[in-house]
Amino acid sequence: MAQYHANVPGHQPEAGAAADNSRDEPFRYEAGAGADNSRDEPFRHEAGAGADNSRGEPFRHEAGAGADNSRGEPFRHEVLAVVLQVRGTSLDVLLWRRGEPPFEGRWSLPGGPLGASERLGTSTGRHLATKVDLAEIAHLEQLETRSDPGRDPRGRVLATAYLALVATDAEPRIPADTAWHPAGDLPPTAFDHGSIIGSARERLRAKLSYTNIGFALAPETFTIAQLRDIYAAALGHPVSATNLQRILARRAVIEATPAALRPTSLGGRPATLYRFAARTLVITNPFAAFRPPVPLTHRADRLPSEIPDVTAPGAAR
Repeated sequence: MAQYHANVPGHQPEAGAAADNSRDEPFRYEAGAGADNSRDEPFRHEAGAGADNSRGEPFRHEAGAGADNSRGEPFRHEVLAVVLQVRGTSLDVLLWRRGEPPFEGRWSLPGGPLGASERLGTSTGRHLATKVDLAEIAHLEQLETRSDPGRDPRGRVLATAYLALVATDAEPRIPADTAWHPAGDLPPTAFDHGSIIGSARERLRAKLSYTNIGFALAPETFTIAQLRDIYAAALGHPVSATNLQRILARRAVIEATPAALRPTSLGGRPATLYRFAARTLVITNPFAAFRPPVPLTHRADRLPSEIPDVTAPGAAR
């Protein structure tokens, strides 16, 4: 489980904009399978980073203005994981088929209830390891929190989603009711999970433009042609291998290794193997987000931010 903590945000859950508890009453989080609140006792949820609940003591949920929980009714908080992996030429997402109502037979994201003494990232890693036996996550980051009171027909449930990336050479063992599906061609999904997957795809596409997040999708070493296929699958459009190599090498994102692939029976020069210079998240183009997107119909062979850099790479927060 050590790899979960390398890229897991350390902050505590934040109160949503629509939350309210003007009378400052405790909310009850209903424990489910795998949760460590077996007595289903109410606990208070403190918003803001840096909160400490290492002793599992009650903490208070500080709600923002404009929300409605005037009766102090209990609701649950769950974590969800959007696990993405490039498989062949497709960016796939890991889903499991629900066996009971609501949404019986539909596909949903893996996850489960937040334990009373858990941080969000730790809870996500635990559910992935125990429910789908997934322990080969290269990068894990918080994506968003959904707080629509009607998102679950059984009652109000807050959901904090995480983006989890798995390298192409990893082969996770998954249960019979779990399968990989193309992220751009989903089967019928439960709750608002289809929308959450869309958010994860957009986050990944954006970060491929201004960070080195490709390290979490690629194997330890790779050829430029292999990396091009990974970027093309994740971005959803063709990418030029020549331009990709030029951009990533100029930004010091990738570096050549002394190794090379064996020559094929057709002969030719052996392909050089490359690796990512860092295998933790680094911002490589801090101004990419301020640039207008390149129309794919005219420049489909380029990355969204393919403009000469003006600043040196810096560490990501």
